[in-house]
Amino acid sequence: MIGDGTDLPKIGQLVTAQIKEISASEIHLILRDGRTGIVWGWEIDEIPEDIWQALAVGQEVQVLVVGPNDRKGNVVLSIARAVTEADWAFATALFESKQSYESTIAGFNRGGVVVMVGHLRGFVPGSQLSAQRQAMLGDKGQQPERRFQNLVGQSISVKVIKVDRQRKILMLSERAAAKEANRVFINQFLDSIAIGSIVEGTVSRIKEFGAFVDLLGVEGFIHRSEVAYRRIKHPNEILKEGETVKVKIIAADRDSGRIGLSLKALQPDPWADIGQRLEVGQLVQATVRKTHPKHGAFVLLKDDESIEGIVRIPELSDHPISNPREVVVEGQTLTLRVLSLDPETRRLALSLTRVASMP
Repeated sequence: MIGDGTDLPKIGQLVTAQIKEISASEIHLILRDGRTGIVWGWEIDEIPEDIWQALAVGQEVQVLVVGPNDRKGNVVLSIARAVTEADWAFATALFESKQSYESTIAGFNRGGVVVMVGHLRGFVPGSQLSAQRQAMLGDKGQQPERRFQNLVGQSISVKVIKVDRQRKILMLSERAAAKEANRVFINQFLDSIAIGSIVEGTVSRIKEFGAFVDLLGVEGFIHRSEVAYRRIKHPNEILKEGETVKVKIIAADRDSGRIGLSLKALQPDPWADIGQRLEVGQLVQATVRKTHPKHGAFVLLKDDESIEGIVRIPELSDHPISNPREVVVEGQTLTLRVLSLDPETRRLALSLTRVASMP
């Protein structure tokens, strides 16, 4: 029997009710079991503006039970708290599914920006903004508030990285969303090409260990060893930022999103015709690149610095030595005789002691 006190809704329970009457001080509703419910004025004040404007008589809404029965027998309800619970459930679902969420930067504080997830205030730390967004922040010497203020109103795609309902913590990351979007884009790019494909791109960044190339929005990487056949100390000896280059795709990892590129793969291999240019017994000019106390001296041919040879310790001097530096120094130019040549293993053995005569 309705209203006899049995099977009353429990505090904190989410139920569905139909709006019967709306006023500025209270909202009357009918629950599905026929009981009457009421939302009091202080609960009305907490209803988000967009939800309040959309309320209409006859509309069914989700409400949260605040009290099972007031003095007049009404079930005390809250629309605002039901909205909050639904938003936390939505945020948790986003966290578990690892889906990205499109929103707008609504505010900021000293540590980052505020992004709304439903009606919840999520926080994106400055470190979790994308590289592109961080570039918009301007001078790092400015006050954090002034830097983040420039981002308010901008659209943003984020991922939920932490949900703590009890402590009301909702942590978001634009970097994680950007990484996922980039991975999807990379996979689409990889579907259109294959290992060994030759593509054109723009050198976007140069580091000591290699160069990054923008391939129509997908970033590939040329390791320093793949820039040229000759040894280089820094890729900027060959490449310049903003330069358009043709490169060969030599590796692709869908899991990490990394694409390996080679510039030297499109250049003639200096070892391919070495047998036509050099022969055993021939004299050559070479520059000492480095010395090694056990192996000898490593040298680069003067007329082709992409060809490296070795002068072993016994071939450096007619008398015993303990270190190649007793005879040669780095940067020194030498006349040497070719002892052996193996294009397949890319090995070139040379001699300093046999320059005068070849046994």
